[in-house]
Amino acid sequence: MAVPVIGSPLFILSNPKLVIAQCCAGIVGSFPALNARPEAKLDEWLAEITDALAAWDAAHPERPSAPFAVNQIVHRSNARLEHDLELCVKYRVPLVITSLGARPEVNAAVHSYGGVVLHDIINNRFAHKAIEKGADGLIAVAAGAGGHAGVISPFALVQEIRAWFDGPLALSGAIATGRAVLAAEAMGADFGYIGSAFIATEEANASAAYKQAIVESGADDIVYTNLFTGVHGNYLRPSIIAAGLDPDDLPQSDASAMNFHEGAKAKAWKDIWGSGQGIGAVDAVVPAAALVARLVADYRAAKAALCA
Repeated sequence: MAVPVIGSPLFILSNPKLVIAQCCAGIVGSFPALNARPEAKLDEWLAEITDALAAWDAAHPERPSAPFAVNQIVHRSNARLEHDLELCVKYRVPLVITSLGARPEVNAAVHSYGGVVLHDIINNRFAHKAIEKGADGLIAVAAGAGGHAGVISPFALVQEIRAWFDGPLALSGAIATGRAVLAAEAMGADFGYIGSAFIATEEANASAAYKQAIVESGADDIVYTNLFTGVHGNYLRPSIIAAGLDPDDLPQSDASAMNFHEGAKAKAWKDIWGSGQGIGAVDAVVPAAALVARLVADYRAAKAALCA
């Protein structure tokens, strides 16, 4: 890896083109299995990614690609989970990121071929449960992260997890620069987990308006609400206003509203745009490789400055 970064799976937005670009540039690329629709498309996506990365590695033995990851929603309402997990086993997906529930049978399936499971959590209690049920590592989704984020400070969350867990740990929460990745390492994390910055890349499956909103917005433009999916998450204020809603007076939803069958809640992510608080560092729409190169340069410069 060129820099210790995992590109987080972006619902609707992550696709093979983005994943391949991230991995070839030297960071872990990932996508949600549910992005491949209909479900038969997942087989095609995994074949495309594995073939492209194998070709890259053959052509660049001095600079092989980073591994890729598939995000699986393990909530009981995901009717595709068994099908999608079978394909992860078939293609021996190196990393599987599990979300919204920890299930031992899912972890066992990934371990059957030597894969690694990282489970995302928003607090220390969920972290304990994930490891107890067989996850290999954790993704601490702290305050300021995009999508279904928590509210705990990254300083507090990493500190509590590292008090008992010494395995792989990624940190999510307003990380959009190489300096922030280095800070995450200093706190005790192994990887920075970056999503929102990659929305404003040429490869991401986001509308031009969405990408431009990422470029033009900052931390003050992020609204935390559970209205759209039943789970609290961070969204761009301009998209909420465009939908005819008052971002300062949104009603509360119910967790039972969660539903991950194909096509469900698509509007929540297609029209109501998810984003984390770190987007103030994004100033242009660029190729994913260019963004990774900037992260690498910034990371190295910050590290050199500390050692000077």
